[in-house]
Amino acid sequence: MITQLTGKLTLLYDDWAGIEIGPFVYEVFIPEFARRQLQGKVGEEVRFYTIEYIEGNAAQGGRLTPRIVGFLSPAEREFFELFCSVDGVGVKKALRAMVRPVREIAAAIEEQSAKTLAALPGIGPASAERIIAKLRRKVPKFALMIARDTDKGDVEIAPDIVGETYEALLSLGHSESDARRLIDKALESKKKFKDVQALLMEIYQQQR
Repeated sequence: MITQLTGKLTLLYDDWAGIEIGPFVYEVFIPEFARRQLQGKVGEEVRFYTIEYIEGNAAQGGRLTPRIVGFLSPAEREFFELFCSVDGVGVKKALRAMVRPVREIAAAIEEQSAKTLAALPGIGPASAERIIAKLRRKVPKFALMIARDTDKGDVEIAPDIVGETYEALLSLGHSESDARRLIDKALESKKKFKDVQALLMEIYQQQR
């Protein structure tokens, strides 16, 4: 299974990118939010964190075609796989729906904003309710991701670190809203946090 591809971005279309690795150019399907991040990077080296799936239905005599879906961080890939796990969603619908950054979609799920989710392409009210019911308790760490914006010097913190820090703050008696506020404030420093302890130290230093 291909889990990562690194090479030169040679093509960029509405829903897929071409990445050149040696003599081969791989077709990698991407959601809209990832396409926007890649604009202006044709000709540069990029890295995709990928999943593979088979498109088609052998039971109905259809053609089976292997596909690759790519993201610019492991966290985005992890969220996408969660999103696809909801009944009635699947890879193709998830690709079409994810026009907003992962953080924004995860925040809508956590806040149970069915209206926001239903407005995503191809989702609708029924799917929005299923997404909230299945994923609401699984997405806090993704809702706390900070935006990728290399031009402004922002850094993306691994969601595992953010998620574990969030759980640690809850265990220390902080409310959910207070834990999110403290983490967001610490992440505004644009520092790189290698582990939970480093992020907690920044949080409590800011409170002094």
